[in-house]
Amino acid sequence: MRFLLALALCCAAGAQDFTQYKVERIATGLRFAEGPTWTADNILVFSDPPANRVMRWVPNEGLQVHREKASGPNGTATDTQGRLYVCETRARRVIRIDKKNHEEVLAEKWEGKRLNSPHEITVRKDGHVWFTDPAFASANEGRELDFYGVFHVNPKGVMEAVAKWKTRPNGIALSGDGRTLYVANSDERSIHAWDLARSGEASNDRVVVSKISGVPGGIRVDEKGNLYVAAKGVQIYSAEGKLLHMFELSERSSNLAFGDPDYSALYVTAQTSVYRIRIDIKGAVQH
Repeated sequence: MRFLLALALCCAAGAQDFTQYKVERIATGLRFAEGPTWTADNILVFSDPPANRVMRWVPNEGLQVHREKASGPNGTATDTQGRLYVCETRARRVIRIDKKNHEEVLAEKWEGKRLNSPHEITVRKDGHVWFTDPAFASANEGRELDFYGVFHVNPKGVMEAVAKWKTRPNGIALSGDGRTLYVANSDERSIHAWDLARSGEASNDRVVVSKISGVPGGIRVDEKGNLYVAAKGVQIYSAEGKLLHMFELSERSSNLAFGDPDYSALYVTAQTSVYRIRIDIKGAVQH
């Protein structure tokens, strides 16, 4: 009995204490902040869809415009070459922008039909790309696809459908080893996971988190496999789906990303503002 009690106390002592961390607002005045990503240049890039802009937050300099007339940008990501990926909800496509500001269309149609409204995106370090294609609000008008998709684009540009749902996928993220894909289902209020092969092929679709409080948007993973969900506040779940902690915000959170040079800060977009939470655990790194 004493051994079991000692083991329980040891496990409790080793658990991450999220209550010690403070939420700091670093930028405000936005129309609706979304889709953040931390770049290799140590800046935070994110979108402001109603303003039709991609923004950036630069340490010691503050908020700046990164890209104008951005066709309703939402999710963003970068790859090992420093290229920026943007989901353009109004243009209904995914684009990639290189360091010389050259733009190319990565995904626009599926089997001859236009995509619904690409929303969130993630890029594995070997160049494989996954993105979600729901349709929120006016994006439902004039849809050509009869499903909401999760898509994969391999390094050669070949696209395949990972999932064809009647409910809407939203946030998307990869585990640190790139072998697990996570997708938030906003309508089911759950998180799905797939096993990923080296080729990018996905298998073993299962629900790993259910009954999320609020509507899940962006998701991220830390180096320990914990899942961070932008929903009601920021909710943190273990890899087994147990709720570990919830950070409360004065605004509704939309998305999040790990950043700072040590990758130990959680950046959260929430309506008009961007917040930062410095924590003692690193995010899963793909670039």
